Amino acid sequence: MSTSRPRPIIVTRQPPRFRTIALIALVWAASLGAAWLVGARFAPRTPSDAAAMDAAKALTQLREQNAKLAQEIATLTRSREVERNAMAAVQATLAERDEEISALRNDVAFYERLVGSSAQRQSLTVHSLKLVPSGERTWRYAVTLTQTLKKATITKGNLSMQVEGVRDGRPQSLAWSEIGNASGTPAPFSFKYFQQVEGSLVLPSGFTPHRVKIHLDSDTGKVEKTFPWQEGDNQGVS
Repeated sequence: MSTSRPRPIIVTRQPPRFRTIALIALVWAASLGAAWLVGARFAPRTPSDAAAMDAAKALTQLREQNAKLAQEIATLTRSREVERNAMAAVQATLAERDEEISALRNDVAFYERLVGSSAQRQSLTVHSLKLVPSGERTWRYAVTLTQTLKKATITKGNLSMQVEGVRDGRPQSLAWSEIGNASGTPAPFSFKYFQQVEGSLVLPSGFTPHRVKIHLDSDTGKVEKTFPWQEGDNQGVS
């Protein structure tokens, strides 16, 4: 007689419903979050929030106005600078015109004295000398030559100068080659009634000028005239 073995009995147990519970909790939390977001989006703002937004808008408007005003100020500043420069240029031009008018008046007066009915008739002479500083130890000179004879003819010749003064406590005379140009070439002239001979002269360092002697060597003869050294127009003495 055989003895049968007992068969094992398999019992299937249902797992706890943790997953279902967790899923329900997650859906519930999500619904709460969505409800909070919707409420925050459409909920009426508090007075403090509205004031903050108004202040931000006002600040933005003020910044825009400040930028606009700054641009306007920069434009006005440039315009004012342009006006000042233009005014300075006009004033400088007017000053130059005044100087030119004054010089022309002096020339007219000179011409009237030169050719007027009461003018003294004379042959070639040095009428005036003008010295103007133009740099260190450098001067511009303008020598006016005239002749007022009724039947004057064209006179040609050369002009040279000699400057007398003191250097190192001793009298010294500088020749034209020392003050005019290195070659010593005199300045030429050719005129009938008057002419102004212009040029530059340079004095050595330490030399104090006192007198200027002007020499004319023309086809009508030689002329010499002495002028005291001074800046500006001056009449010399023979």
